[in-house]
Amino acid sequence: MTEFPYAPAYVYYNTGDNSFTSHNVDRTSLNRNITGARHRRSSHDEKTNVPRKFLIDVLETRRLILEQEDTDGDFQITINDSGPKSLKLGTADSGGHSKYEIRGTYMLSTLLQELALALDHGRKYIVIDEARLNENPVDRLSRMIKHHFWDGLTRKIDADGLEAICADPKNLNANHNPRIYIPHGETETFEYYKHVSETRKHLKLEVEMLPQEMTPEYVKSINNRPGILSLALRKHVDAYGKTIIKGVPFIVPGGRFNEMYGWDSYFETLGLILDGRVEMAKGMVENFVYEIKHYGKILNANRSYYLTRSQPPFLTDMALRVYHHLSGEESEKVKWLATAFNAAIKEYHTVWMSVPRYDPKTGLSRFYPTGLGIPPETEASHFDHVILPFARRMGLTIKEYAEKYQNNEIHEPQLDEYFLHDRAVRESGHDTTYRFEKRCAHLATIDLNSLLYKYEIDIGETIRDIFNDNFVLENGAIEKSDEWFKRAERRKALIDKYCWNEEKSLYYDYDTVKEEQSVYETVTAFWALWAGCASKDQAEKLVGTEESRGTITLDRPNRQWDYPFGWAPHQMMAWRGLEIYGYKNEARRLAYRWLYTITKSFVDFNGVVPEKYDVVSLGHLLDVEYGNVGTDFKFVPREGFGWMNASYQVGLSYLTQHERRVLGTCTSPKIFFKKKENKVTELTAQEVFMKAKEMLSNSEINISDTSPPSETEYATSTIVDQVNSEDDELNIVKSPLETVSESAVENFTVSLVNKEGQLEAVELALIKTDATTETGSVA
Repeated sequence: MTEFPYAPAYVYYNTGDNSFTSHNVDRTSLNRNITGARHRRSSHDEKTNVPRKFLIDVLETRRLILEQEDTDGDFQITINDSGPKSLKLGTADSGGHSKYEIRGTYMLSTLLQELALALDHGRKYIVIDEARLNENPVDRLSRMIKHHFWDGLTRKIDADGLEAICADPKNLNANHNPRIYIPHGETETFEYYKHVSETRKHLKLEVEMLPQEMTPEYVKSINNRPGILSLALRKHVDAYGKTIIKGVPFIVPGGRFNEMYGWDSYFETLGLILDGRVEMAKGMVENFVYEIKHYGKILNANRSYYLTRSQPPFLTDMALRVYHHLSGEESEKVKWLATAFNAAIKEYHTVWMSVPRYDPKTGLSRFYPTGLGIPPETEASHFDHVILPFARRMGLTIKEYAEKYQNNEIHEPQLDEYFLHDRAVRESGHDTTYRFEKRCAHLATIDLNSLLYKYEIDIGETIRDIFNDNFVLENGAIEKSDEWFKRAERRKALIDKYCWNEEKSLYYDYDTVKEEQSVYETVTAFWALWAGCASKDQAEKLVGTEESRGTITLDRPNRQWDYPFGWAPHQMMAWRGLEIYGYKNEARRLAYRWLYTITKSFVDFNGVVPEKYDVVSLGHLLDVEYGNVGTDFKFVPREGFGWMNASYQVGLSYLTQHERRVLGTCTSPKIFFKKKENKVTELTAQEVFMKAKEMLSNSEINISDTSPPSETEYATSTIVDQVNSEDDELNIVKSPLETVSESAVENFTVSLVNKEGQLEAVELALIKTDATTETGSVA
């Protein structure tokens, strides 16, 4: 089948040519025919129209690639390596005797990745398609996310999953024996984990039950004994009639973030749904319902030191998106949705509309967690610069002062205030940014209040449209849609009053203590578009800027959530917000720029998909606090990064097929969207067609005799400025349909304007003269 060269690794390395066993292969012959390159280009390569396959000794080829190409010793092949970027491989149909040269960073790094994947499946010798090594990078990355990265990020908290989930590289100064905390009163769950502890002694698992009231003082007291917090369990009956308990699986962000995070999970769900993993997305909603029921809130993440901290709320939209993709009986789907919305309504009232997060004076809400002391999940030296002046004043070392402060032997109101705001920054998800420095808990932020407006609208519409305007709460009370629409209307008025700045045409955060706007310009202003709480006039006026961050110095270093760093959630929120208000072209342009950044790093740096990017340099090599999670791997990336994976899949849904093809050639947005002034030529549709044929008449292309488009179909044609071509007069797009070598088809796109004034892309498919396929035609 034609797609087999691009099959997932678990299929590719266990079927077809790779279903053989190692003793079927002549190892001596293979080794003799794997040769390092002495030059970058050769005119003696085997020429064939038959798709090539290579016969490969996996371990020997990996050794040779690393020895020859990995000049910086990081077990990756990147553009920073100075090797020849060329390797000769024996072809499969010659038994490895005839050789063909593969070239370039992308093909060699892809080969290195495939060798690692083959070893995962126990293959010492493989047959690999050249097409797999030269696959369109957009298709390859999307496939890797769908079939590999999500699996690499999947966790569950049960007997089989505890070993992976208990590992916590944060809070390294604490006692890190594997430990799980169980909600108060959950006896059956407690007994299950005690049984796991007793029957799997190698885990050395400690099981503790939480108290009924989890005060800030209690949470602080167990910071030196951190543990995972249990999530939802399901009972299954196996083929033998035995009941088995399994953890409800979820996705972690990746790297040191090895637990289920609050707002990360929402964005991950967007990607999971697109990739057909609806059951995983459904389970993540169920885990959030569990957290609200047993821990009182959707947690920052399910570790014990996050018990007092939440994160930006997305549950209503998350649950609705899953609901609309569920299969099965409608009654069961509605019942499931009711459970999720009961939890969301409880969270709304008890977390976001309760003091201290709720500010009675403005009627708006704030990120305002109730924890105490120094956040324990940071690096040991993270707060040294903050504690140093106080320690010097008392003649103590930083470590001595921090210990006394944590043990309440020293009381310092200034530090209490500092750490209140620091915890609030972490609850906001934007840790860290100068936008929130030393003031976060006092800010009624535009992002949080936009999200709560969306909650109110979602709940109102869902009660009206799905529950027939009669929603029964768990306590038996009845909720009506009108109550929620009134809440939303009131919040919109308060957002306009306190956060909208007409002069600047921008939303700002509002400082509830200073009673003034905090004029720090932030991309989260676009969250008002995503939530739908901006008017059409406000949407037209919204602009973005990078000026508010201020000057960066040694004493005032970069903060990772500030300019010039770009993050997946901001991108996805902006795309959707622009789309809702009719700015689809702007959304597509932003999506293309973001996806180009991801794709280019993926091609140039051994398949890397990290946590964040520099959106000015369009790269991932960053000099910033915390580094860049997702870049430290050997041979092949296993996870990517949760919401970055999702942003790629979501972003692709915004692109046209043409834009996706151009993205596959790594054409930069600067070139692709470049404005070419005075280069716009008005021609009839027939003139465009004939001019294109004339331009290409001297090439080795057989142009079909297909008639040009009819004048009745197209009034005029405009050769627009958005295309990428060396020809400045007509700007005809030249983008190959396939990026694999020896492709028979080249695709040329001419943009035509029909009589209704709508821009249409007309593709002229031109076939090489040596191809055996039919000649092309105007589509």
